[in-house]
Amino acid sequence: MSFEHLAHIIKTLPHQPGVYQYFDKNGEILYVGKAKDLKKRVSSYFTKNHDHAKTAVLVRKIADIKHIVVNTETDALLLENNLIKKLQPRYNVLLKDDKTYPWICIKKERFPRVFYTRNVIKDGSEYYGPYTNVRTVHALLELIRELYPLRTCNYDLSKSNIEAKKYKVCLDYHIGTCKGPCEGFQTEEDYLESIGEIRNIIKGSFKQALDTFKLRMKTYAGNLEFEEAQVLKEKIELLANYQAKSTVVNPSINNVDVFSIVSDETNAYVNFFKIMNGAIIQSHTTEIKKKLNETDQEILELSIVDIRQKFHSQSKEIYVPFPVEVGEHIKVTVPKIGDKKHILDLSLRNAKYYRLEQIKQQKLVDPERHAKRILAQMKKDLRLTVLPKHIECFDNSNIQGAHPVAACVVFKNGKPSKRDYRKFNIKTVEGPDDFASMEEVVYRRYKRLVDEAQDLPQLIVIDGGKGQLSSALKSLDLLGLRKKIAIIGIAKRLEEIYYPDDPIPLYLDKSSETLKIIQQLRNEAHRFGITFHRQKRSKSAIQTELEQIEGIGEKTVVALLKKFKSAKRVKEATLNELTKIVGKARAKKIFDFFNSNNG
Repeated sequence: MSFEHLAHIIKTLPHQPGVYQYFDKNGEILYVGKAKDLKKRVSSYFTKNHDHAKTAVLVRKIADIKHIVVNTETDALLLENNLIKKLQPRYNVLLKDDKTYPWICIKKERFPRVFYTRNVIKDGSEYYGPYTNVRTVHALLELIRELYPLRTCNYDLSKSNIEAKKYKVCLDYHIGTCKGPCEGFQTEEDYLESIGEIRNIIKGSFKQALDTFKLRMKTYAGNLEFEEAQVLKEKIELLANYQAKSTVVNPSINNVDVFSIVSDETNAYVNFFKIMNGAIIQSHTTEIKKKLNETDQEILELSIVDIRQKFHSQSKEIYVPFPVEVGEHIKVTVPKIGDKKHILDLSLRNAKYYRLEQIKQQKLVDPERHAKRILAQMKKDLRLTVLPKHIECFDNSNIQGAHPVAACVVFKNGKPSKRDYRKFNIKTVEGPDDFASMEEVVYRRYKRLVDEAQDLPQLIVIDGGKGQLSSALKSLDLLGLRKKIAIIGIAKRLEEIYYPDDPIPLYLDKSSETLKIIQQLRNEAHRFGITFHRQKRSKSAIQTELEQIEGIGEKTVVALLKKFKSAKRVKEATLNELTKIVGKARAKKIFDFFNSNNG
């Protein structure tokens, strides 16, 4: 369809909240979005330049637009969420379905059974969850079975069947895990009282169950029924212990959802806590793959709606790290201090741990994707125009001005490429001049790459501050490479990053992967340079000692070191061994020097 067709659709869009859908020329869904004002939001796609390449590609593919008007922005958010899950458009973040999550079911029947299931059947039964961890479900059911005798059979315990004595008690009755309602040994009223307490425990409210057990225990103790009282005391301790493990915040915080988010260039990770009576009763972290460079706010708003639907949350208040718009009926709190802030920080820590675990797994399973993600993050953090697939880092090394050398290390796809490392003896600089040395080695390095038509790096990192960076820039200017290669300097003191012609440094988050890669580059260049410097000093010391011997020249020294590898072995050599290398006369001079003067 033509642009005129799209322009006509846009002109007729209402200034109302709603959901819009983009389709390609084949009628395939491309994107679903929500808007406070449909006309303004959709128009913005076609009236401005898009910084993100994927958004520009999406706009070029749009051939048709459909929209749905709703009453409120909340309705738009809910509808957008449902359409994304149903249609799975190519350019929307992926929202996974919840069909495989486990639930706790309280069956709709006389003497309800309580069990774990993955199938939600709309038969009037109560379903609690979904839970993200099967072990949590089993632990909770185990606690319930320890506290309350419940039936596990699937008999139809109607009044008529019980009165007709259709069933007989099983082993569960004899071992005390069921009170035998099938033969009328337990009333429905008594059974449902237990179900009511179980319902509260699943929801995270332990007070009613604890109060009931304490009252019964006192009654038994008052009647001198100490064995029964002891059983209830053990149940109280069991329940109190379970509650203590769950309580992490102020008990006054009740029926609240907590959400936090961490993200990088390609993915976002959203953590969710359900808080009841000061206890975390549900925890869930989900990974969301970005498609159109979505902001944290956009992703978090979509995730909040999705997760609350998934977990059937009816909480009227949510804690979040920044303001979000998720409907007028939900109170949004951004905690700054106290217990509310502590629980938000805990949620954020869980999101970060989850992200680290996913990165570790990705590094093992798909190292190529892992490298691409890191490079994309570096491109964003360092404000580069291309992915830094090839990075080179320079470091000078001299001690008290002696034996100045420099090192260049190379990283490709985020990893050291040691065969491409280069070391330099400083040739044109007299004395300890780091700036001039940097200018020399950068010029020599890239003059050679240009002359040999080799690939140039996308990023150069200079170990040093503004001075070293300026020196390196002089060489790039001489070679005409200033605009072809991005270059930065990293100062040691505060790890600040300097850019050409910008006096204000960039400070990266100390835990960011970008800073860690730059530090790794700097440290590797320093290690490589120091190693070369030591070798040179050692060789120089050996040569100086050997050249002190009268009548021994440079060629003789080289011949000795080539054979014996070190001055120590030359010292330890016999006269006969030395004679074989340098002749009788020079061998005697060397042997006498080490065994007479330095013996």
